[in-house]
Amino acid sequence: MTQKQTILGRISQLAKANINSLLDRAEDPEKMLDQLVRDYTNSIAEAEEAVAQTIANVRMAEADLRSDEEAAQEWGRKAGAANRKADELRGSGDTAGADKFDNLTRVALQRQIQHENEANAARPAIEQQNATVDKLKEGLVSMKTKLGELKSKRGTLVARARSVEAQGKVNEAMRSIDVMDPTSDLGRFEEKIKREEALVAGRAEAHATSIEDQFDELEDHSDDAEIEARLAALRSKG
Repeated sequence: MTQKQTILGRISQLAKANINSLLDRAEDPEKMLDQLVRDYTNSIAEAEEAVAQTIANVRMAEADLRSDEEAAQEWGRKAGAANRKADELRGSGDTAGADKFDNLTRVALQRQIQHENEANAARPAIEQQNATVDKLKEGLVSMKTKLGELKSKRGTLVARARSVEAQGKVNEAMRSIDVMDPTSDLGRFEEKIKREEALVAGRAEAHATSIEDQFDELEDHSDDAEIEARLAALRSKG
């Protein structure tokens, strides 16, 4: 396999690559995109050089083909001229002169056939090379389009990633000052204050309860005295 065939195969493979599928399977899409951009950029550079070399070879082969075609036509004219001269000399009775120009006609015809054979042999190879050039050019166009898509996707992906990161930082900052969020710093501080307030209220309630109990005891003793006084009055009446 020649280098051009190898490059052509790589171009074909990259041109047909499903970028979205590759990104979906990638653990790190941004790194995957960077690698793809490098692969496409390098392959495009190699392909452009291969196209340039192939075109140069084709143009040289086409120039040789034109030379063979022109030479074949020229030797054909020479063969015709020599043949006419041989007929002229033969008509005038100059057999030796006619034989000489017959031989020149044969030589010219031999040269004509030689150049025609070379031209006929060159045409298929030139057609094949031109087909290769066309495929390389098509692949280059496709790859350059893909490269543009890759760069665009990378820019969009990076922008989205940075936006998500920035939004995440904003959300984190908002959570840290959200008093309704029990996991935030202010939320925990407020919870601590609520607990201390409840503790103070509890202590006050406990203290108030102790005083009421004392008064209750006092009231209980007052009833005992009243009972004793009424009992004494009943006794005195009796």
